[in-house]
Amino acid sequence: MRAIRLSFLPLLLAVLTGCGYNTIQAKDEAVTGAWSEVLNQYQRRADLVPNLVNTVKGYATHEEEVLTKVTEARAQVGKMTITAAELNDEAKLKQFQAAQGELSSALSRLMVVSENYPQLKADGLFQNLQAQLEGTENRVTVARNRSIQVVQDYNTYVRSFPTNLTAKVFGYKPKANFTVENERQISTAPKVDFSKPAPPSTPNH
Repeated sequence: MRAIRLSFLPLLLAVLTGCGYNTIQAKDEAVTGAWSEVLNQYQRRADLVPNLVNTVKGYATHEEEVLTKVTEARAQVGKMTITAAELNDEAKLKQFQAAQGELSSALSRLMVVSENYPQLKADGLFQNLQAQLEGTENRVTVARNRSIQVVQDYNTYVRSFPTNLTAKVFGYKPKANFTVENERQISTAPKVDFSKPAPPSTPNH
């Protein structure tokens, strides 16, 4: 009996290879890897927020509302987790992206407000955090673009005949992807460039 099973093994492997099973596996792993990188970069950004808020707070004591918005958005991001295996849930991905979008907006507002505080802009720690945030935003953009590409590639493959039959048999479904609105956000990441001097202004007291 064992010999019979072994004799069928090469045939089974050939069938699985020919029907696209191995390629589905490879593309699924690519999606997992790309999504993990997206999460890593988002987490990297979130980790910068506490130090950034505390540094700004030391100079911009009258911007409590803006600082609170950033802190709350960061807390919300921490609650919204989604694994690559959950990318089949489009609603959950939208919620995740909404939370990240709120943090992006809050950080953008914080950067605008910081322009009004020359001493803050000259602070070495703030400049370092600003550089880290700028680099992280660029990494987020790259990671998201990569994720969009590999998910599109995976979805096209599992929907195409005859591999769609194999995908159905083994339970591989198309995955949710960033929406058109999300892709537009990629090209408008929070501006953190302080190379240009800010116009003179007087903070409220």
